[in-house]
Amino acid sequence: MFGRRFEPPASKSFSKTSKANKSSSSFSKTSGVSKSRHEPRQHRRPATATSSNIPNQTALSPTGTLTPSIVTLVIGKDQRIFAAHEDVLCASPWFQQALSDQYMDSQNSKRIHLPDEEPEIFSSVLEYLYKGDYYPRLIHNKRRNSWEIEQIEEEGRGSNESTVYHHAVDGDILKDTIIYCTAEKYGLEELKRVALRKQGLQSGIQCSTILTSARYAYANTPDTDSKLRAHYLALIIRSRSTFKRSGTMQLEMFNGGTQLFFDLFVALCNHVDDISSAQNTPRSNRHFF
Repeated sequence: MFGRRFEPPASKSFSKTSKANKSSSSFSKTSGVSKSRHEPRQHRRPATATSSNIPNQTALSPTGTLTPSIVTLVIGKDQRIFAAHEDVLCASPWFQQALSDQYMDSQNSKRIHLPDEEPEIFSSVLEYLYKGDYYPRLIHNKRRNSWEIEQIEEEGRGSNESTVYHHAVDGDILKDTIIYCTAEKYGLEELKRVALRKQGLQSGIQCSTILTSARYAYANTPDTDSKLRAHYLALIIRSRSTFKRSGTMQLEMFNGGTQLFFDLFVALCNHVDDISSAQNTPRSNRHFF
């Protein structure tokens, strides 16, 4: 059974449009991760971002069913206990390796210690491994032919904060950014795409949150990453009028210590070059470019 949910310190929400509730997950040997915080079944919307291209739990075993082998996971500084089917965890190359080598206890019990992970983030990763998405879900709006984040309002529950406290930086970071970086570590490419899409749907993000999250993204992704890093560069450029007035931005640039600001400089130069090129292109020839 999952332990009680990790509760990060209260922080301001940076999302104006996506309101959702915090998940509360529990473990069942027969059904994996189950949640009690969704709205009644008759109000659920079935279409999710990965329902058609993510293997469900019965597809993770060659026999079509989950084996009874259970792995205990000790998460975070407070040693929160989680449990999951070994078959489900082995969808991740990292866990597949971890279950066969030095990460095992000396008594050869199926127990993995992950002291640097945040329980709330790891809960979302487990939810994804079982269900192909994590709360709040991505919903496809067929009428608008667009993706949006599931919005659920339940009596007695507040809105879900899109930032979580991370002990490594002693501050709040965008939840989807941490999940993306965690997916990078565990080799879950589809989870990275889901997290990136969700993050792109957020709005009204505070400058300090953007910069802290961008630093975290640069520190926890390889130099070859072309998705999350580019997302932050584009976000800062689009919000440049706000960042020009931001004392936080000035302080961050003064402190340095990250590749972020050189990449931002290059991106801004490219942006200016594109504008100059468009202005210098003869009007009659612009449709050829």
